[in-house]
Amino acid sequence: MAGLLDGKALAARMQAELTAQVNSLQAKAGRPPGLAVLMVGDNPASAAYVRNKEKACEQVGIASFGRHFPADASQQEVADTIHQLNQDERVDGILVQLPLPDHLDSVSLLNQIDPDKDADGLHPLNLGRLVRGEPGLRSCTPFGVMQMLEAYEIPVAGKQAVVIGRSILVGKPLALMLLEENATVTIAHSRTPDLAAIARTADILVAAVGRPQMVDSSMVKPGAIVIDVGINRITDPTTGKSRLVGDVQFDALQDIAAWITPVPGGVGAMTVTMLLHNTVWSYRRRVQGGE
Repeated sequence: MAGLLDGKALAARMQAELTAQVNSLQAKAGRPPGLAVLMVGDNPASAAYVRNKEKACEQVGIASFGRHFPADASQQEVADTIHQLNQDERVDGILVQLPLPDHLDSVSLLNQIDPDKDADGLHPLNLGRLVRGEPGLRSCTPFGVMQMLEAYEIPVAGKQAVVIGRSILVGKPLALMLLEENATVTIAHSRTPDLAAIARTADILVAAVGRPQMVDSSMVKPGAIVIDVGINRITDPTTGKSRLVGDVQFDALQDIAAWITPVPGGVGAMTVTMLLHNTVWSYRRRVQGGE
């Protein structure tokens, strides 16, 4: 039976540690850390994510400076707000909730965030720092995966890692983080010939493609570590009820994998925690003068 990589429990422990850090630093700073989450429109999933982020901020002691724009907000309006937040000394982290309405250029807006306040780790400068192995803000979901591997004392150095998915949000930065920890990394994707054969070479297999339950038992070698980044909502045709599943057939891999992440309660639980971590990291550098 595979061991469970419990992201929910790890997130709770890390958030308790962050709370202690905030309490310690606040006396010196004279203010709490601040995070600004910008949301445009009324996407229900985005609204739920933003509520979760703001609730988590409150629990850790991070002040929220969120802005909710109407769906027809202009590019200039959102950009002006980003520029104001870049200059606001109370704000340590800025995040633009994706996806944005079609009329907005998300890449342009993300690139206008001060790299040292880039709580999502998506600014080109921070991605460049990752490529060069330099300190910087890291993309939240892949950073959360690495924290899980470390917390469960799963060795990465010398292991064969296969990342299925090449997005700038997860696949590419996670491959770089695994490489930084001395794994041998293969990035696979929709055009990879004989994907199952490639996946079976993995000591650490990461599924980050957004296809419900695509990774089955034929794709996993015995004893592999399986990290499921996918969060997909499917509807049961018999009951009509919906539920969340990952990119991995969890039940089918229970007797094959050594360790596996559940959905929900796995990587997703870590993503918000790493957003808080990034905000506190930026805050600490300001309070301690770049230390």
